[in-house]
Amino acid sequence: MFLITQSVLLKIKLRFFAFIKKSVYALTYKKIIFAVIVKKNTQSIDLISLFCIVDIMLARATFNFWERANLQSLLGDYLLQRLQQDVEGTLQLRVFRCLRNAIIQGVLAPKTRLPASRDLAKEIKVSRNTVLSAYEQLRAQGYVEARTGQGTWIAEKIPESFLIKAENNICLTEENKQNESYNLSQRGSYLVGYSAASPYQWGAFVPGAPDVTEFPHHIFSRIQTRLSREPSVSQLIYSNEGGSIELRQALAEYLTIARSVQCDADQIIITEGTHQAIDLVSRTLSDLGDDVWIEDPAYWGIRNILRINGVHIRALPVDQHGIIPDLDVKESPKLIFVTPSHQYPLGSHLSLERRKQLIAFARQHKSWIIEDDYDSEFRFSGQPYPSLQGLEDDSPVIYMGTFSKTIYPALRIGYLVVPKKLFSPLRVAASELYRGGHLLDQTILAEFIREGHYEAHIRRMRLLYSKRHAFLVDLIHRHLGQNFLHEYNTAAGLHLILKLPSDSNDVLIAANALEKGVKVRALSQYYTKQYSTQHKGLLLGFACVNEQKILIAFGILLECLRDAGIQTLN
Repeated sequence: MFLITQSVLLKIKLRFFAFIKKSVYALTYKKIIFAVIVKKNTQSIDLISLFCIVDIMLARATFNFWERANLQSLLGDYLLQRLQQDVEGTLQLRVFRCLRNAIIQGVLAPKTRLPASRDLAKEIKVSRNTVLSAYEQLRAQGYVEARTGQGTWIAEKIPESFLIKAENNICLTEENKQNESYNLSQRGSYLVGYSAASPYQWGAFVPGAPDVTEFPHHIFSRIQTRLSREPSVSQLIYSNEGGSIELRQALAEYLTIARSVQCDADQIIITEGTHQAIDLVSRTLSDLGDDVWIEDPAYWGIRNILRINGVHIRALPVDQHGIIPDLDVKESPKLIFVTPSHQYPLGSHLSLERRKQLIAFARQHKSWIIEDDYDSEFRFSGQPYPSLQGLEDDSPVIYMGTFSKTIYPALRIGYLVVPKKLFSPLRVAASELYRGGHLLDQTILAEFIREGHYEAHIRRMRLLYSKRHAFLVDLIHRHLGQNFLHEYNTAAGLHLILKLPSDSNDVLIAANALEKGVKVRALSQYYTKQYSTQHKGLLLGFACVNEQKILIAFGILLECLRDAGIQTLN
């Protein structure tokens, strides 16, 4: 135990004076010491405990100071804006009305302490008496309570709260009347009507979700901390250069080696994910009513973006060799969207013969092929398929990639590799449409790639996903049989297709599984109406959860299949 001596008091003085210098908060060190002594009920106290208590009280005082200062500043801004609109009557009456409205509308919550009258008067540039008079009128009408030595507080129950039920009923009626007069545009209605983005983005068996818990966040954070200390001005303003030059250079080097893409940094445009890339291409390279080809089945996001951009979508079937192009067309497509390395969602890859056929067709009809290479890094057996873009020199192919599968979706970084003649106009269009930013994040990612962490992460995740894929395939073999694996399934990607009998209702099975906590998606929903009744199945994502969770979820899914009348092996 330690007796509080003059030397101890001096140390507390110095500590508190340092605090005063930082916060300019109006307390004295004597109050702190007095509070400590009263709390301990003795002057005999452990020195370390004393300083801990002092530090805690100073921290609380600092937090309360900044909290009150923030409220004071925000309330000052609010009142200055409202006083410009309320010009009737005396200044004191106007301040009263603005404060009263802020309380009634919930801007100032019950049990909130109002700023000191002197401080608020200074913020809104009026005399202190004006604020005092407004406070007094609020108190007289029951909106605030004055507590001796503790300031002025918003009352827990204000006069208007007794009328809230009646007013709510009136407001709801008026709101309904107002909403009746507003309608979405035809394009907006299509977008909402065909919306397919799931609110469930994690867990067994969410298709396409990577295991974000396995990402080396500590390494990424270290790079982030280093580069964020003194960022350059160019990293903090709008970008009209197509993205960070560091990331574009790192990507050009990586894609040339890993994906056989023919490109340099001046052909790469950084986007905020695949959706923005599709939107940019469809807006700049097609007009309203133009024909655009997509695969059938296809990623739902492509269809929705193309719909809202007003093009005519033509869905072409796929087989084990990929998309089946219609070589005898009356209307040439402006754009052809394909997933040649790993067809989404079935899993087949575009054969060499079809690739050459498609490029020749695009050259002849002056079409652009958009190659969506969304998860080609994750192939678990055999050699990876090279990109379609790199197959021929100066090919009419725009290569599209993303970091959503290899790192994590919330990063929101994707990219386009475009022919050199398209780089400048698409760069300008991207700047006009989206006002590029996030350059610091892009620079951090570039450093992560340059230091070799990106490739190391992909190698590690490829091994992890391969094990989970094999585990799920084995479960299907043992409990359902080989026939339940789709014939186009390959050892690649982040999901596989569980094939179901053609007379089954995959949408209903998916809904029943979701009720039991298992998140699968119905294969038929990825097809156009022409084929949706012919192909039934479930997309099972295996990447984001471990084998134990896969096993539990698969057991629940088997129950759902049995409930739907589908026979299992055991």
